[in-house]
Amino acid sequence: MPNSVATVFAVIIAIVLILIFPVSSALNKQDDISEVVVLNAVSHFVDSVRDKGYITPTMYKGFVDQMALTGNTYDIQMVHRHKRYDPIYNNDGIFQDGYHVNYEEFFNAQINGKIFPRNSSETVDSPNRIYKFAVGDFFDVTVKNTNRTMGTLMNDFLTGGINNPNATIVIPYGGMVLNEDYN
Repeated sequence: MPNSVATVFAVIIAIVLILIFPVSSALNKQDDISEVVVLNAVSHFVDSVRDKGYITPTMYKGFVDQMALTGNTYDIQMVHRHKRYDPIYNNDGIFQDGYHVNYEEFFNAQINGKIFPRNSSETVDSPNRIYKFAVGDFFDVTVKNTNRTMGTLMNDFLTGGINNPNATIVIPYGGMVLNEDYN
């Protein structure tokens, strides 16, 4: 009897090691490849925006389509920080020979509202659908997956960790706008 219990236990361990572990490894590798694809898409999109100084609907759609090839869904957060110089005045309204540097921030609602206006009959190539930046502005994009990837599901199955967050792919990327090529 003790040998049969040990044999059953050994068979269960063998099944786990032979079948489940390679599948888990392959799914985790698929998540790693998806992360590389998303990193490439984000860096290409942000660098294009920084080099050109604008976003068009075609640029944004190409960015989203490239990430969709991974089979995951993503939350895309864009932030445009525009530098503004405000002169310093005293209480009497006399200029004090100085400036405050402030940033106006624009988010997805403003950016997407410009490139994808509601109730608009303008074509995709219309100049009114270009979101423009100025040299010295900052543009940042953060992408997080919103679905549970197959690798996450397998890890949850193996560890019993259902309460883990969905976001296994998180890519923040951005920088200063270098050019205004929309003229």
